[in-house]
Amino acid sequence: MAFGHRYTGLIERYRDRLPVHDDTRIISLGEGNTPLIRLNNIPRQLDHEVELYVKFEGLNPTGSFKDRGMTMAVTKALEEGSRAIICASTGNTSAAAAAYAARAGITAFVVIPDGKIAMGKLAQAMMHGSVVIQIEGNFDDGMRLVKQVAAEAPVTLVNSVNPYRLQGQKTAAFEIVEELGRAPDYHCLPVGNAGNITAHWIGYCELSAVSGDHVTEACTFCKGHCRFAGGGVAGQRPKMVGYQASGSAPFLRGAMVDQPDTVATAIRIGHPQSWDVAWKVQKESGGWFDECTDEEILVAQKLLAEQEGVFCEPASAASVAGALRDIRNGRIPEGSSVVCTLTGHGLKDPDTAIAQASRTPIKVAAEIGAVTRAILDNMD
Repeated sequence: MAFGHRYTGLIERYRDRLPVHDDTRIISLGEGNTPLIRLNNIPRQLDHEVELYVKFEGLNPTGSFKDRGMTMAVTKALEEGSRAIICASTGNTSAAAAAYAARAGITAFVVIPDGKIAMGKLAQAMMHGSVVIQIEGNFDDGMRLVKQVAAEAPVTLVNSVNPYRLQGQKTAAFEIVEELGRAPDYHCLPVGNAGNITAHWIGYCELSAVSGDHVTEACTFCKGHCRFAGGGVAGQRPKMVGYQASGSAPFLRGAMVDQPDTVATAIRIGHPQSWDVAWKVQKESGGWFDECTDEEILVAQKLLAEQEGVFCEPASAASVAGALRDIRNGRIPEGSSVVCTLTGHGLKDPDTAIAQASRTPIKVAAEIGAVTRAILDNMD
């Protein structure tokens, strides 16, 4: 048995591919290294045979993929002398920012929409000691405000407009390629701000290059912040497919949406900050954008939980809802390998989960007969 190989986070794991120095103080909570789970039961219901995987980012330290970017953003903020960070958030970014700021010993200011955030996420931001500012507006209003504040006050903006965020998030693509031995044919993601689909494409582009030089696409998106080692590990690059909620789908409308509305609160964003680069990702990868109704999203969330044992938040399930539909209609061909990113854990939004659960608690007397009858009456 080998000893002494404790995993210490994605920056240490991919130091040669990230913009850090030998003496950089790394702010980490052990993020990354999340499971790539091959679905067994759901694919059996399809008429088309595919390899279908979910990358369960809900098993990051604060329960979402945001930790990948936040470890980099906060590490670099500290390196540059910042004593405070700020973000606008629908919930997951605020949770990650608050946790990593606490780890670093600096202050986090989080701006959230009043009444438009899942309680699990708000609890995280509050418990980690951040300064929570609830505005009478939506995420897009919050984003506009934090940009203005960061331009005037001594705070570092850690939303996905911060290029270090995407550098951390690109490592999910590295992990997928390491596990599969290649890139998948299709990579499906929920799309809100569109930073994550961009970050994954950066990662795949870097891995597909055949020399130590940057590939053109990666240079376009990383803005010179990556430390690319090359090597051509991935070979091919996947088609990137982004799914939005129908009530919050600017990529499907071809224009910004001023009043986005969806049960999938994490992607309730009408003015994506990565609008231009996400369109480039779609074009360069040969992928597409599509939309899912709230009903489709909740059905997929429930399907994953009941048939695969994977509990993700509603926004995450958009990737699976869309992928299943495109597998059935043949847009994703039979025989393809497909990875769906599950961006956050289901405990982020317990109220939505409980409201659609198939079974409610059975109340009986504290007697063996009553308990036995309840078991027998509910045997499948």
